[in-house]
Amino acid sequence: MPSLSFSSITAQVAEHLCGELSQGRWQGTMPGRNQLATELGVSRKTVQGALELLEEAGMLASQGAGRPRRIVASAPESTASLRIAVLNYEPMVATKGHMIELIHRLEDRGHAPFFAKKSLVELGDQVSRVAKLVEASEADAWIVDAGSREVLSWFTDRKEPTLALFGRSEGLKVAAARPDKVPALAAATQRLIELGHRRISFLCRHTLRLPHPGRTAMAFLAELEASGIPPGNFHLPDWEESREGFTQELESLFEVTPPTALILDEASVYHAAHHFLGKRGLRVPADVSLICTDNDPSFAWCDPQVACIDWSIQPILRRIVRWADKVATGQRDVHQTFTKAHYVDGGTVGPAKPGAAKR
Repeated sequence: MPSLSFSSITAQVAEHLCGELSQGRWQGTMPGRNQLATELGVSRKTVQGALELLEEAGMLASQGAGRPRRIVASAPESTASLRIAVLNYEPMVATKGHMIELIHRLEDRGHAPFFAKKSLVELGDQVSRVAKLVEASEADAWIVDAGSREVLSWFTDRKEPTLALFGRSEGLKVAAARPDKVPALAAATQRLIELGHRRISFLCRHTLRLPHPGRTAMAFLAELEASGIPPGNFHLPDWEESREGFTQELESLFEVTPPTALILDEASVYHAAHHFLGKRGLRVPADVSLICTDNDPSFAWCDPQVACIDWSIQPILRRIVRWADKVATGQRDVHQTFTKAHYVDGGTVGPAKPGAAKR
């Protein structure tokens, strides 16, 4: 297949479709332009241009107006393999379904993925300790889960190719795959404000707020400011990432003028907050509304339905496999992929309690 140069949005969509074809997602014919445009969240004109690029590359063949394009040939199978180290954010991440699926997908492509001996949390998220771990590991490439700005900046200076899975990769010359939660979190914040909430606290991991707030946290703060709510430390608290530190922060928040709504980063933090509220006799959502920035499988057991931000892990996993295949053949890939996310309203969100004091 001729080599393609991708830069514009049309070309980026062509690259994405090329990767999907290489993994055999579609057989025989391609889906229609409208279906692809809806799935990818781009215009039909963009999809049309991307499909024409793939026709020029010899991967698709037109069958005439109104008929689906025929798949001529997928990208060649990767003949090279990589030893890929996965540096998890915390130990429990290795047991999550998406991480196990990622390992299996990479193995199916002939690569040799493995989890690093320690996680970022165990290393204190310190660059010096990460460096020692990397130097002692025999890996051709790295996948860094939820890396901080400092850690990912250090990896960009390494010879080994690196992909940032989630984390603070914006503006860095490093491959990345993560959901774009900015519009979804803005919508969630708007929903709370519409319901009368002003005392809203966003409890997120330090990687999202240090050394300065990232895109997602900034979207939250911007919505507050646009609604006439001066953002401050109350809205984006700084807390120690431990069970004790999280409990201490919640006790501090609810001591004088408690929040009427909490936005929690990740399901584990959500469940911990819900447990804290229950111990204090606070009801959800009558006393406090809750929103989680992820949609976790455990939420299927919750009643009422948890308000959350939903997104699909599948495009992210496919992107990582494409990255590994390209790197294995000596290609440089620092493209950053964002998966569309959306806010899902649920029964854990309700009107602010009447008479609640403003802050």
